[in-house]
Amino acid sequence: MVIVYSLKRNALSIIFCMFCICLILFSNANFLAAGNGLYLWATAVVPSLFPFFVATELLSNTSLIPFLGKYLSPIMRPLFGVPGEAAFAFLMGMISGYPVGAKIVANFKENGICTEEEAERMLAFTNNSGPLFIIGTVGVSLFGNSLVGILLFITHILACITVGIVLNISSKMKDKRANHYSGNSYSGTYQEKNSDFKLNTYNRNKTSNNTSFSNKEDNFVTFSSLGEVLGKSIMSAIHTTLLIGGFVVIFSVVLSILSQSHVLDYCSNILSPILSILHIPTDFASPILSGIIELTNGVNLVSNVNIKAISINIVICAFLLGFGGLSVLLQVLSIISKSHISIRKYFIGKLLQGTFAACYTLLALEFIPIFQFNL
Repeated sequence: MVIVYSLKRNALSIIFCMFCICLILFSNANFLAAGNGLYLWATAVVPSLFPFFVATELLSNTSLIPFLGKYLSPIMRPLFGVPGEAAFAFLMGMISGYPVGAKIVANFKENGICTEEEAERMLAFTNNSGPLFIIGTVGVSLFGNSLVGILLFITHILACITVGIVLNISSKMKDKRANHYSGNSYSGTYQEKNSDFKLNTYNRNKTSNNTSFSNKEDNFVTFSSLGEVLGKSIMSAIHTTLLIGGFVVIFSVVLSILSQSHVLDYCSNILSPILSILHIPTDFASPILSGIIELTNGVNLVSNVNIKAISINIVICAFLLGFGGLSVLLQVLSIISKSHISIRKYFIGKLLQGTFAACYTLLALEFIPIFQFNL
């Protein structure tokens, strides 16, 4: 019992020590993997993401996003069960890609714009892959077809909207069960108090957020401040791009270690029977596991699997893009750690999003003629 407790307590220390040992044991392969990850990041990720990160930073210094958030507020509360200001996080997360949505949700939670439970649900459907990565990197660079990227982006957005609606319904059902078990005599009072609390919280947050937007209007970019804002936007974009590059390189090395130690092969053998049941070629086992660990390397490997029915490659990429990979999960965890937001609902939401995205993509490939790439 003492040994088990000691192992659990020192698990991360043991893992990090093993990682350092593996870096030495497989140094040649790790060197090549780090170089390949850096090359993939520099040639595919940076050209498609960096200019868009700068544009997004510039856009956030204008009145356009608060304007859109204000007029989309009647949609967000009934559809997703979150404050109307969440439209800002949804739009920015949809346009910019990982991990912009997580940053905005963490700021909302810290500023009291949303509750902890709302922040957890918002995180699950507002932190998404951006159009330039899906269309530019995956569609054009990897598949050589922009139409593939457009399909993947459409199903990606449909899937994240579905997840937001599902989590809202789940939250409402949970509240109803809580009210039911509290007893009929107390249920009405509880519902009234809970409703009043939510209404007061929403009104308070709305007033607070409107005030913040009002104060921010003084800081909107003008011609006189364009140089300063452009410089800050470029520095912020460089920081985000380097963060992504660091995760791509490190997880490229992790994948190399797992491959050289044959751990990936053992896991692939376990996954292969499941893929066979789903009528997916077992050649995808290792690329899928790689994508679950790190998204960019995973979709690259999946796109390079040579089979006759390319639609299978596209559907698997749709799942991986929806899930995001453990690399993105750790990026999000590093961002929300100070906001006391649980990562559990985000993980579940991303699994659901990957599943919905794969299903929507499969349906589009089957029934929409323009997307029937196997013909």
